Amino acid sequence: MADQDSGSSQIEELPILYRDEHIVVVDKPAGLLVHRSEVDRHETRFAIQILRDQIGQWVWPAHRLDRGTSGVLLFALSQEIASQLGKQFEAGTVGKRYLAVVRGIPPAAGSIDHPLTRQRERHEFVGERSSNEAQEALTHYRRLAECELPFAVDRYPTSRYALLELDPQSGRKHQLRRHLKHIAHPIIGDATHGKGIHNRFFAEHFGCHRMLLACTQLDFEHPADRRRRQVKVPVSGEFAATLALLDWKQPQ
Repeated sequence: MADQDSGSSQIEELPILYRDEHIVVVDKPAGLLVHRSEVDRHETRFAIQILRDQIGQWVWPAHRLDRGTSGVLLFALSQEIASQLGKQFEAGTVGKRYLAVVRGIPPAAGSIDHPLTRQRERHEFVGERSSNEAQEALTHYRRLAECELPFAVDRYPTSRYALLELDPQSGRKHQLRRHLKHIAHPIIGDATHGKGIHNRFFAEHFGCHRMLLACTQLDFEHPADRRRRQVKVPVSGEFAATLALLDWKQPQ
């Protein structure tokens, strides 16, 4: 049996969006790690552990979401199912949709075709040069809403922001965050790839202290019956409150 994260956790539950005898899909909150990480050794809460305790059986994550990203997270209830789902993610046959609030107003729609080098964890060593060559990465986006606020957050008298729907065609680490930074429209709340002055503005004026990126839909083939499953969830909490304050409607 594969190793699972152990240790005590707070008594809490994750919202279950779908469950059968093979898989379970939850709505992961922002700020929660999927599993134990060498980078965050001090953390004691993990989605894999909370869900395991919640449903009383072992679970295997089929993919990952960044700690700061909320939304649809798929788990398998066996190693075999996890392997089959993992192959779908690797092959790029899983449909993924995200919502993000970004600085500035990009075109109404577009594609970001920008190769990304592999990002290593702190405990990993860089091997041969070829192992860190840039890999193809493609993200489609569509602008859903925009606004211009009468606040001089940066060097301009007003500040502009947009709500984007993101459709990543590949699954590189931090792909959406890095791609949006690449086109100079970083995600609000992204402490690594964003701009601190805009992050602080949203925290101070909207009470939003999280990264405004969420996975709102997964579309995949169920390993048991080969039928497509689509799981969707609206954003909630600080993300939903921020959209409301900006007078933006959530997409259906």
